[in-house]
Amino acid sequence: MGITRVGIGIGLIAGALALQIPVAAAAGDPGLDIRQGAHGSTVTVSTTACGADVTYGKGESELAGAFHLFEGASKGVLTGEFTVPEGSSAGTDTVTVKCPPRTRITDSYELTARRPDGAVEAGFGPAGNTATQLALGAALITAAAAGALVRMRHRPSAQRN
Repeated sequence: MGITRVGIGIGLIAGALALQIPVAAAAGDPGLDIRQGAHGSTVTVSTTACGADVTYGKGESELAGAFHLFEGASKGVLTGEFTVPEGSSAGTDTVTVKCPPRTRITDSYELTARRPDGAVEAGFGPAGNTATQLALGAALITAAAAGALVRMRHRPSAQRN
């Protein structure tokens, strides 16, 4: 009975994976690898769709404007960078890459919200004031340990009459 359940589970998982393969193939990879961080950071675009003998390409971002792609670490890989402007809001940016003779690739990526910069204020002042907080925390832990020790020492034992 247990082996049958395991076999059915494996069959269901394999079937679900097999159904996803045509969808992934139909989606098609545009050939651009876009890696980006928070706003104001550098976005790296790389592609292998231009061919192994192409060493240069031009790119354009809707938000950041034009940038150039040059041969990367390995042959056939063109890599370029641009910086997302500081005032950009979260949303979608479209990148278009052109390389000779007539290759044009377009892809979009999601801009993420800017990550917080600096310390989070939690009521004890700025994060730089940690010496006082550590001393206060150590004093509280020591007092709690001492209280627990006193309570354990003064607990009535079962053998007392």
